[in-house]
Amino acid sequence: MPVPAGSPPDARPKLWPILCAGLLACAGDPAADGQGETEDDLSDIGGSSEESEGGPEPDPDPEPITLAWDEAGPELALLRGETVLLRFPADAFLLGEVAAIVESSSYDPAFVEPAAWRAVESAETIEAGPTRVEATLIFEGGARTQLVVEEQAAGRFAATWIPADEGEGEGEGSSVAMLRLAPVVDSEEGFYGLGEVFDSPEHRGRTRALQLEYDAALESANNEAHVPVPFITGTNGWGLYLADDHAMVFDVAQSDADRLRATVGTGPDSGAGLQFHLFAADHPLDIAAHYYALTGTPHRPAPWALGPWIWRDENEDQAEVLADMQTLRALDLATSGIWVDRPYASGVNSFDFDAAPFPAPQAMIDEAHALGLRFALWHTPYLDPNNPAVASLREQAELMGLFPPESALLTSSWGEPIDFSNADAFDWWQAQIQLYTDMGVEGFKLDYGEDVTVGLNGLRTTWAFADGSSERTMHKGYPRLYHRAYQELLPAEGGFLLARAGSAGDQVNVDVIWPGDLDATMTTHGESFEIDGQVYAGVGGLPAAVVAGSSLGPSGFPLFASDTGGYRHAPPSPETFARWFEHTALTPVMQIGTNSNDVAWDFDDEILASYRALTRLHMRLFPYLWTEIEDLATDGRAIVRPLGLAYPELGVHPRYDYMLGDALLCAPVVEAGASERALYLPPGRWVHWFTGEVFENPGPGALLASVDAPLGRPPLLLRAGDIVAMLRPTIDSLAPTTAPGTAAGEVDSYATDPGPLTIRTTPGASREAALFDGTTVHTSDAGASFEVALSPGAVFVQGVEIEVIAMDQAPTGVHDQDGAIAQVADASALAAAERGWLFVADELGGQLRIKLEAGERSLVIER
Repeated sequence: MPVPAGSPPDARPKLWPILCAGLLACAGDPAADGQGETEDDLSDIGGSSEESEGGPEPDPDPEPITLAWDEAGPELALLRGETVLLRFPADAFLLGEVAAIVESSSYDPAFVEPAAWRAVESAETIEAGPTRVEATLIFEGGARTQLVVEEQAAGRFAATWIPADEGEGEGEGSSVAMLRLAPVVDSEEGFYGLGEVFDSPEHRGRTRALQLEYDAALESANNEAHVPVPFITGTNGWGLYLADDHAMVFDVAQSDADRLRATVGTGPDSGAGLQFHLFAADHPLDIAAHYYALTGTPHRPAPWALGPWIWRDENEDQAEVLADMQTLRALDLATSGIWVDRPYASGVNSFDFDAAPFPAPQAMIDEAHALGLRFALWHTPYLDPNNPAVASLREQAELMGLFPPESALLTSSWGEPIDFSNADAFDWWQAQIQLYTDMGVEGFKLDYGEDVTVGLNGLRTTWAFADGSSERTMHKGYPRLYHRAYQELLPAEGGFLLARAGSAGDQVNVDVIWPGDLDATMTTHGESFEIDGQVYAGVGGLPAAVVAGSSLGPSGFPLFASDTGGYRHAPPSPETFARWFEHTALTPVMQIGTNSNDVAWDFDDEILASYRALTRLHMRLFPYLWTEIEDLATDGRAIVRPLGLAYPELGVHPRYDYMLGDALLCAPVVEAGASERALYLPPGRWVHWFTGEVFENPGPGALLASVDAPLGRPPLLLRAGDIVAMLRPTIDSLAPTTAPGTAAGEVDSYATDPGPLTIRTTPGASREAALFDGTTVHTSDAGASFEVALSPGAVFVQGVEIEVIAMDQAPTGVHDQDGAIAQVADASALAAAERGWLFVADELGGQLRIKLEAGERSLVIER
C-alpha cells in the first residue's frame, strides 16, 4: 500500500491516534444523548439470503444432529447422537440494558458496558422437538423475548431471538442495547474461525473484537481486525454463526474455561433481535460447508490467479515493468501474473495511465499476455480531491450525489469513498473500471475502503448512506459492496481480486485476502523490535503471516496471500525473504513484493536459486491445489488447515503448523537464525518432501519431532500413501501465452498445453484421490507390492509420470496391465522413452520414477 503523494518516505496514515484524541476531547458519557438509527436489512448479511447448494458429503451412517429443550431450566442443547456439543442454559441468553438509547454511543461492546445484564428466569414452551424449538424466554423483571430454532438441513439450524417489546427492558425507562449469547462449551476443546488474526489461529483464552478498533499498543494504531467474521468452530464438531453486522466481541473461554460469550452491540436496532445459526458435523473441518450453504460458496478465481505474482510498490515507468517481465523469463522464474501498484495513473483515481511514464499501456498489457503473464492493477474507492487530473470526475460524482450523504473520519488523503449503496454510484464506478478491463486488465488489488468504522472508544463516527444504513452495520457491509463492483466486471471464467478487508459473506466477491502491511521481519504480532535506534511495536512479520493464513481458512476465506518479504520497514534481510517465500510457496496463492521494491534477482545467487525452485514447486502443485479449490463447492474444507483443526483428537494447537490439503504437513521456519524446526506429527508415517527422510509416529497422540531446516528447504512432509498431483517440472506459467514451448524465448504454459501429469506418492498406506478434471488415483500397500491404479480425466490425457519416494530399495519388477515395464539406465533415457522406470537410490530416500503412456493404468511395483 503506497504512501500518499507528498508524504515523507516513512509516512503512513496514522489517523487512529489523531482521531481518537479529537473524539476523547469532546467525549462525555457514551450513553448521554441522542436517538436511534433506522433498522438495517439483515437479509444482506453474508451476501445471500438464500441457501446455496452444496454441503458435507453424507456419512453412510451418521449420528443424528438434534435439539433438546428443557423448560424447567430452561435450557437448549445441540446434540450429535447422545453427545452434547453446546448447551444454552438460562444465563446463556442475556439482555444488556441501558437507561436510554442515545445517538452518540456506538454501543461497541469493546468499549461500552450496559448498565445491567438480565438473564432468563423462566420459559413458556410453544413447541419442542428434535428439529424445532419455539419458546418465550422470560427475563429478570419480566421482559420477554421470542426464541425460534429450526432445522434447515441435516446438521444446520437457524435461530431467531427477538425482544418482544421492540427493545424495551423490564425497568421503567430502560432499553435493550446489547444481546449476548453465552453457551457452555467443552472446557478443553479448541476454537477456530472469527476472521483474520495475527497472534494465534486458535482462540481459547482470548477476547476478539470483530471490528477495527483503536490500539495504541501497535505501530499501526489499530487492532488489525480487517476481516472479522462472526463464525466460530469448536473442535468437538460444532459451529456458531451470528448473521449480524453490528459491533461484536467474542470472549472465547477467557473469562470461564467452559463458556463462549458473543456480545452484539445492537443499540437502536435491538428490536430486530439477533439471527444466528448452529452447525454440527462429525469432523470440525466439515462445519464450514454449513456456513457456505448460508453465505455462499467462495468465488473461484482464474486458475492463473494462484500465481506466483510479482509487483513493485512503485514502478518508475513502463520500461521498468517491461524489463521485469523480460527478466522473469530470462531467469527462468515461474510466474503467472504481474500487477502494477501506484503510481501508474494521472491521479487517484483518474482511470487512465499517466502518459509520461506509461506512454503505451495497451502494448505493455499485450506484451504481458504474450509472455504468459496476466495483468492487474492496484485500486481504491476514492476520487482524489486535490489532484487536477481527477477534478472533472470528482465534480461529476459530486453533482450526481455519488458520495455518502454524511461521512466522518477518513483514513486517507483522497477524500470520502464512493457510496456503493447508491445504485447510480455503483453503475457509474463500474463504467469507469471498465476502461481498464476493456484493455485486458483481469485483476485488481483493492486497498483501503476501511474508512467506515463503528466508532472510537465507544463514541460514534457517524456515517449515512444512500440506502438508509449507517456505520453501525456498514462498517462490515461497505467492503462487500466495494468488492462486488469489481468482481462483476472480471471475466466470467475467472479473474483475480485481491482485497485487504472483508466480512462475512464477502468470500463470494473476494478471491484472495492479503493481510495489509506486515513488518519485513521475523517478529511476532505485538513484539517490539529496533531499527536504527528506533523501537517499533510490531504488527508482526512472517509469523503473523502464517497465522493470518491459518485463521482465514476456517473463517470462510480459503485463499490468502501475504506480501512475500513483508512491507513495513522493508527491505527484508536475505534470511527473512527466503523464509517468507519458503512459506508462501506452500500456500494456494503466492505473491511477491515489498515496500522497498525488492525482486528476487536483487538477492544473491543462492537465494535466487532457492526462489526459482520453490516458485516452480508452487506452480507444479497446481493440480493438487486446484482440486482443493474445486472441492470447496462440495465439502467446504479449508485448504490451509491449522493442525489442531485438522487433527482435533490430538489436543494440540501449534500456531505455525498446518496441513495444505489432506496430504501435506507444512511447518514454516519463523524464527531468525534457526536451522531446524520442531513440529507435531500426527500418528502414522510421514516422508520429507525434499530428502525422503521417514518420520514415524506410532500414536495414538501427537509426536514432537525435530526436522532439519537449512535455508531453502522448509519442512514439508507427505503423509504415507497420499497422492500429490503436479505439473511437469519445466512449467513457466499457468496463464496462456502466444509463444508456447520450452526453448529460449518460449513460455511453457499450462493454459496453452496442460501436458503430462506427475503423481508423487510414498508407500505405507492405501489412499485415493480424485482430481478436478476427473482423474482418479488409488494407491494400495500390500507389503510385497505397492499398487497404483489411475484413470485419466478430461485435462491430463498425455500420459503420466509416477514418483514413489522413500522406497528403501529398488523394486524387483514393475508391470501394468500391458505387461512388464522396462528399467532404463538414466534420466535422459526415461525422458526419451514412452514407458519405463528408473530407480535412484541416493535421492529422496530411494526414488522410483515410472513413465507411462496415456490411458487407464493398473500399476504393480514388486518389492
